[in-house]
Amino acid sequence: VQLQASGGGLAQAGGSLRLSCAASGRTFTSYIMGWFRQAPGKEREFVASIRWGVDSIYYADPVKGRFTISRDNAKNTVYLQMNSLKPEDTAVYYCAARFSTHITTDDNDYNYWGQGTLVTVSS
Repeated sequence: VQLQASGGGLAQAGGSLRLSCAASGRTFTSYIMGWFRQAPGKEREFVASIRWGVDSIYYADPVKGRFTISRDNAKNTVYLQMNSLKPEDTAVYYCAARFSTHITTDDNDYNYWGQGTLVTVSS
């Protein structure tokens, strides 16, 4: 099982970026897919998650209304559209997969992780 995250980069405050996470190795219809982030000097935190095959989505409060998680089942890819970016969104963003039907915000519950992609938001 491999997860490949991409799409990070530099954005100005108020701008947008879209992250992608391509999954390979097995069929992900039974997986929860999530995005987490880790800012410098801080612990990794939950951002958003989505359940494959069912439109069950959950967001962390700091990103509600600004970020949108979605998935393309045919491409085995999950996206994180990030709008109205703030400097405090600066972090390394990780995609993760959990073999379960239940969404969780605890990173210890996720079995597979991508390599991370850096998002930097300037003020």
